[in-house]
Amino acid sequence: MTKEKKYWKGLSELNNDPIVEKLAQNEFSEEIPVNEFLGDSDLGSGSTSRRDFLKFLGFSTAAATLASCETPIQKVIPYVVKPEEVIPGVANYYATTIYDGHDFASVLVKTREGRPIKIDPNKTALNARIQSSVLSLYDSGRLRNPMKAGVDSDWETVDADIISKLNEIKDKGGNIALLTSTIISPTTEKLITDFSAKYGNVKHIQMDAVSYSGMLDANASTFGVRALPTYYFDKAEVIVSFGADFLGNWGSSDYAADYAFGRNPKNEKMSKHYQVESTLTLTGSNADDRIQIKPSEQAGLLSDLYNALNGGTADSRISKMVSALKSANSSIVVCNSNDSEVQTLVNAINNTLGNYENTLTLSSPSYLKKGNDTDVATLVSDMNAGNIDALITYNVNPSYTLVNADEFNTGLTKVGLKVSTSLYMDETAINMDYVCPDNHNLESWGDAKSSHGFYTLMQPTINPLFKGRQFQDSLLTWSGNPKKYYDYIKDHYMNDEDDKEQPGLDLISNEADWNKKLHDGFFTIDDTEDQFADQMKKERKEVSPPKEHPFKSSSSDYIEFEVSEKISMGNGSQSNNPWLQELPDPLSRACWDNYLTMSATTARALGIKNWNVSNGALNGSMVNITVDGKTLENVPVMIQPGQANGSVSMAVGYGRKNAGKCGDGVGINAYPLLNGGVANITIIEGIHHEFAATQLHHTMMGRDMIVKEASLTDYIKDNKAGNHTELYHTHDGPKKASEVSLWDEFDHTTGHFWNLSIDLTSCIGCAACVISCHAENNVAVVGKEEVRKSRDMHWLRIDRYFSSEMTEERSAEEKISAIDMYAKMEDPSEKPDVVFQPVMCQHCNHAPCETVCPVAATTHGTEGQNHMAYNRCVGTRYCANNCPYKVRRFNWFQYSDNDKFDYNMNDDYGKMVLNPDVVVRSRGVIEKCSMCIQKIQEIKLEAKKDGTKVKDEKAQTACSSACPTNALVFGDVNDETSEIQKMKKDDRAYQLLEHLNVAPSVFYQTKIRNKA
Repeated sequence: MTKEKKYWKGLSELNNDPIVEKLAQNEFSEEIPVNEFLGDSDLGSGSTSRRDFLKFLGFSTAAATLASCETPIQKVIPYVVKPEEVIPGVANYYATTIYDGHDFASVLVKTREGRPIKIDPNKTALNARIQSSVLSLYDSGRLRNPMKAGVDSDWETVDADIISKLNEIKDKGGNIALLTSTIISPTTEKLITDFSAKYGNVKHIQMDAVSYSGMLDANASTFGVRALPTYYFDKAEVIVSFGADFLGNWGSSDYAADYAFGRNPKNEKMSKHYQVESTLTLTGSNADDRIQIKPSEQAGLLSDLYNALNGGTADSRISKMVSALKSANSSIVVCNSNDSEVQTLVNAINNTLGNYENTLTLSSPSYLKKGNDTDVATLVSDMNAGNIDALITYNVNPSYTLVNADEFNTGLTKVGLKVSTSLYMDETAINMDYVCPDNHNLESWGDAKSSHGFYTLMQPTINPLFKGRQFQDSLLTWSGNPKKYYDYIKDHYMNDEDDKEQPGLDLISNEADWNKKLHDGFFTIDDTEDQFADQMKKERKEVSPPKEHPFKSSSSDYIEFEVSEKISMGNGSQSNNPWLQELPDPLSRACWDNYLTMSATTARALGIKNWNVSNGALNGSMVNITVDGKTLENVPVMIQPGQANGSVSMAVGYGRKNAGKCGDGVGINAYPLLNGGVANITIIEGIHHEFAATQLHHTMMGRDMIVKEASLTDYIKDNKAGNHTELYHTHDGPKKASEVSLWDEFDHTTGHFWNLSIDLTSCIGCAACVISCHAENNVAVVGKEEVRKSRDMHWLRIDRYFSSEMTEERSAEEKISAIDMYAKMEDPSEKPDVVFQPVMCQHCNHAPCETVCPVAATTHGTEGQNHMAYNRCVGTRYCANNCPYKVRRFNWFQYSDNDKFDYNMNDDYGKMVLNPDVVVRSRGVIEKCSMCIQKIQEIKLEAKKDGTKVKDEKAQTACSSACPTNALVFGDVNDETSEIQKMKKDDRAYQLLEHLNVAPSVFYQTKIRNKA
């Protein structure tokens, strides 16, 4: 058999590093700290047989059980007057909205006994940060009281002071500035208008930490609409992105679902995706054709593209792209540049291709970004000139995120009244006179208009934990309006224009209609008199490139720097969230850090190295980097396959100083270098950085056939392309692995038989499933030091593989020399193909773990699941050693009751997020994916109560319900109407390591690439 590709997780594995070889043969590379566990040095020095050791553990368990009988009785207080909607032990779900100025989603919030514990999608897709925001609600680092001059105060005192000073400013004709994130709430916009009318000379400035101002200005200039287009990636035959990470952090989370829909090979066609970028992004890793450039080449290549589409000659690197765009019936071209001239050129390209009102539209625009860089720069200038008498900030942290943060902070000292409404005493709030803490989204009322005609409502799912107050209620108070914000919202939508006191939009007819829309969480309005449609039709033909076109490529021999965003940290507003800090980046597989990424070629030229130490942990060189006169010191470097030669990148969102116990001091603040430019890099001799990178954790021991893939062309010819069944020699002749077994088969023909399908084509590696699993199953956060020891507790991991076309078999067939073969194997480190593979417990029906457990802690269920009885487990770890998928996790410590792991489980507030349906595991036991058995039991009980069958659409695990691309599908394969049964019969379906014949209940669909 000839293997088409070689798959590798990291450069060390590709280069056959002996340390990696050791890890492949020994999952646990450290000695077990028995003394630490048993606390008795004599035991550690003795000689104990396995049988006696298990007896000892069994005795310890029994003794602990007997001792618990003497525990003092703790009385519990039952409900005296139980809230009508709360039934102990039964979850309630509430529709609401999450928006923090960066991420937006309409969501369903699961509550237990009045506590929000889980966020699920409602009308829109979710990303990892929105999933994690439920933990941010319980952040003990949030402000608990309003503050005056850095000291706790009360609302009466603070309000009186602020109103008095605002009136003084009004009387003398002073200037008031309101600096906020993008506002998508219609009622908040009206409140700001009311506030401005009350005090006069109020200027509202909106800013985005990562700016879209160039794109907004270009659309305003081209179309008269300062908004982002709405994109329909599912309608495009060809997608071209110049640096825009639309599957990760650029635009809307819904783009991932549209993208996957347009790339379903079952339709026998897929969109063709070209990505032109410097830094390997989540979007670039999913592209069919990825072109690596230096940042300064972007504008020049866009000019070449425009010229080629209009009869000119194309740069050789984009010639295939030009041909594809010319022949396609529909396409999209997007760009991440913050230069309005470059974005104007992108508009001209889309217009030339006829994309407006086809695959993208400004007739129904998106309002998710409204920041204005010019206004922000003017504000900073006015502050330093002493022209701003009062500054009120909301949902922004300019002292951290602005490129010229020092200049902003200097200007603050010249402002008479400074008010922050931050949830935290952050980098900006610490410089303010008054801090009026806002409420979390899950404690608030609100509304949102994310795009034209689409409205969502926000309702509190818990009473405020602290003495905060919504920013909107603060504005009402300071404006002298006695209404509560809840009443203000209802009046805004329900009253018609005849109500002179509070004219509204009249979009909600009555109380019943209000309750229905609040229940649904969203509503849409068909605006027949579209305010932009006529203008778009009129001006579309007049779109032309900017005067500066054609742009000259300014690429040089210098190393160029650009910033990036991680799917975990985003802009850094949730830096104190431990779930996000410990979420491995899908590409580097590192967590608890940011770092400078560069290609292997660039690293070699600079003398920079990465290496693995004896336990497999990754270390790397450190450098000082200077860009545009600003220097970052002691910056770690990670060699990243896919980074363009001569370019480097670093993620923003780290380097916080006032984030909280989890976020402070993690990484380095890259915002000062946000504008990019030529980089001067100096290596620091004698020191190195220790990464917490999981790329070599839980290896599957170098086994082959982990990933199966084929081209779209081959798939259309043969639906089993890349997935042909292997036959193995037996005494009865060649047979499939499934036909040769030492096991007695379980009878799964009756009742339920739960299976999970994972489509490698649809999986984009976004990790929303990982955080959803964390929230649902009380997975522990262990911190950087433990992650470096391969002790992360993720029940679900996403393996990232780079692939090489060259193999030893292929080199033998083609008679390629060993030197040339290894040289070609190195090529992917410069330009790799990437595939993401979610891996969790496979719930084997011939489970190797079940045969070796000496205490029967892991057993097989009648519905195809592999169960764990945690109170039986004595921690031998035989099951983990015998698992070919390496999906079992050992609890080295009591994470929920150990000050060393002060993240959320041992924090009184953080514990409120724990799911009471799932046990918190103790030290010394194995834990792993349960296929969300608690959710399965819940839907079975509901069906039994209703006297109906379990509905296929209700059968969901945490990971499948969170997946924005529907790559994970769960269900009962014994249900002939279920989607999962159809997928199991699909020609693309295969089992991971199927030659072992462990008969997993999880199966995969081959990855199909549109490489033609």
